[in-house]
Amino acid sequence: MSKLRLTNCLLHDPANNIHGQQAELWISAGKVVATPPLPEQSQYTVFDAQRHHVMPGGIDMHCHIAGPLLQSARRLNVDQANQIIPHSTATGRLFAGMGYTTAIDAAIPGLQARLAHDELSRTPILDKGFLLLLGNNHYILENLATNNIDAVRAYVAWALTSVKAFGMKIVNPGGVENWKQISRTTIHHLDTPVAGFGVTPRQIVTTLSQIADELALPHPLHIHCNNLGMPGNYKTTLDTMKCLEGRRAHFAHIQFHSYDGSPEDPASFSSAAHYLIDYIHNNRNITIDVGHIIAGNVITVSGDAPFSQHLHHLTKKKWFSADIEHESSCGTIPGEFKPYSNLIHAIQWAIGLEWYLLMQDPWRIALTSDHPNGGAFLKYPEMVALLMSHAMRQDMLSRMPPAVKEKTNLASITREYTLDEIAIITRAAPARILGLNHKGHLAPGADADITIYATHDNITAMFQRPRYVFKSGTLIAQDGELTPEAETLFSPTLHVARDYDQSALTGLQDWMRSNYSIHPGNYAIQNEELRSPLVRV
Repeated sequence: MSKLRLTNCLLHDPANNIHGQQAELWISAGKVVATPPLPEQSQYTVFDAQRHHVMPGGIDMHCHIAGPLLQSARRLNVDQANQIIPHSTATGRLFAGMGYTTAIDAAIPGLQARLAHDELSRTPILDKGFLLLLGNNHYILENLATNNIDAVRAYVAWALTSVKAFGMKIVNPGGVENWKQISRTTIHHLDTPVAGFGVTPRQIVTTLSQIADELALPHPLHIHCNNLGMPGNYKTTLDTMKCLEGRRAHFAHIQFHSYDGSPEDPASFSSAAHYLIDYIHNNRNITIDVGHIIAGNVITVSGDAPFSQHLHHLTKKKWFSADIEHESSCGTIPGEFKPYSNLIHAIQWAIGLEWYLLMQDPWRIALTSDHPNGGAFLKYPEMVALLMSHAMRQDMLSRMPPAVKEKTNLASITREYTLDEIAIITRAAPARILGLNHKGHLAPGADADITIYATHDNITAMFQRPRYVFKSGTLIAQDGELTPEAETLFSPTLHVARDYDQSALTGLQDWMRSNYSIHPGNYAIQNEELRSPLVRV
């Protein structure tokens, strides 16, 4: 349908201050348009939304859906892989059937960007992109050590542009490289120098956050803090937030960084979310996504190989780790969250909910599970139901180890999300945080990515199977089933490109020839190599 008139919409478009009011939408050439002149209106096909709830298409701003790490995870976990990390084609279809139309992969090394692009090009329906891993990059660390910030800035712009990435990501900044330098240190503090470089995580965070602003990237520096998963790590997270000194930054899967207690005393493990939430309330430069957990099987995939090794020691399960030359490392290990029988898992489950429910400003928080680390994206509807139902939360809490009520604040929180607030944390806020001005809302000029939900007593069921889903104005799903039109719809890859001072990169080509297994002339990805259309943001 090239021209469409959606009537009888109960429109939830909080970005435009529309909160469930009856409205209609006009769509032309894949975009929402203003009401056309009367003589032109007959050209539009009428589609009756039947007074169902109409929202923009969902946006997963932090997930793992492409790249070699997923390939390794699938080989390591053959029995679970199809359910938890489906192949590229299934990923696009399953997201779309659930009402999601955009997804950003959170961690791709530049050396492996070609494979990521290939997998994303095979991922139908979704608009997509990826964040480039830079927090343990040798070229950056070497130039930080000599305070050559001009070279770092030019390299970031060159790297983002060369591999056609959407934004910049740091994972356990400096800590991964320190671990790789035979230290095998799992806990890494903000001012611990990186072995072989003498640079600290604090320097990496402050410099790259500043460069993200100087380059006017649509999305700020995306931070996976040091000491993920460790008791007491909230102090590292808080220190990282403070070192920004007002610069923009986004903190990923914050649930895994919000723990109180001591590594030497497992019984001390408890929630510290409220300390971080109090700080964020007063510092609007910071946004977060939650990385909540849901009961069931998971597969941990991460650029944080030290943490993967830590999980291996804890669980004794098979794991895989890889060194990605001078850029990063990665690790994968299967797992299972059992909040009904495991107190630690119950506390983690509760902390995720605390973040959603205690944050006063839903515009700075996004719903994520760090798919597939906290749970498969297909379980998002269950988290939506928990946010909208205090009774459901209380019922689940009653079946968990009693101590979870003492070690978290969840039992005392009665807040219930509204549909508008769900529309914010799954659509409007992720779009704003990512800097995607054409998404997350339905005003004229927006992408005509639209999800229509029928009212249902079972909230989980309501969000699992939307009544209708439109991508760029085309009906692609009805009652959770894809339409024939969806099967051939491949949407673009989003990326940034920035100019840089080439003189600041004098010697980069020689450095790469000496250090990389790939010729520098083959590092950059040319447009003609890509099968997916590109959209520069």
